[in-house]
Amino acid sequence: MYRVTEAIKHLLIINVLFFVATQLYHDQMIELFSLWFPRNENFRLWQIVTHMFMHGGFMHIFFNMYALWAFGSPLEQMWGRNKFLFFYFSAGLGAALIHTGVGYYQFKEGLKALMHAGIKEEDIFALLREGKYNDYWYQVAPKGTIDNFLAAYIQPAVGASGAIYGVLVAFAMMFPNAELFLIFVPIPIKAKYFIPVLIGLDLFSGFTGYSLFGGGIAHFAHVGGALFGFIMMWYWKKNQFKNNRWN
Repeated sequence: MYRVTEAIKHLLIINVLFFVATQLYHDQMIELFSLWFPRNENFRLWQIVTHMFMHGGFMHIFFNMYALWAFGSPLEQMWGRNKFLFFYFSAGLGAALIHTGVGYYQFKEGLKALMHAGIKEEDIFALLREGKYNDYWYQVAPKGTIDNFLAAYIQPAVGASGAIYGVLVAFAMMFPNAELFLIFVPIPIKAKYFIPVLIGLDLFSGFTGYSLFGGGIAHFAHVGGALFGFIMMWYWKKNQFKNNRWN
């Protein structure tokens, strides 16, 4: 059992405080600190960071914080506090970048389809700002296009999952033969196989819209965090300071 290292401890505390505050002041916390689409009137620049401390429910924060402790602790012990925090937040920012980029593409595709059908842009935004849409939109554009268009604008991103996926990748590269257990598969699976499969499931869900773990999951944020985590690990390994501590 890993001890709770310094950076992990403070991240856990901040996440729990945000979660408690969200239970008490739900609408205000969601509006201020979740990551909204840049063209949404609720968007604020600080949300690029604060969304990492927001969670949608108890199970969401429980699994994220468990993964943060279980996979992050050995990394912080090897790297030191500063290097771990740099890696963690870099992966989280990368996740936000990929998630927002995909959302922007999906939004533009939906907007283009609606405007091609003769609907004025100002009329579209007038409804979106009220959190509404017109059923007619589904008659002039494919359902998937409109669903993605609405989700990109209306649904904010919350959670530390993107940063944690970066941590998972780092763990798999540092401890490839560590044996992990899936809840629904009671046999040990080595990290070097487990983590790529997990990322592959997110890629599949992101492109197909079919999720094995339910709806409302920002799959491309997971993939973005994993991608940035891999890039950092690859760069550090190439430049021979993968194991150096930043004290």
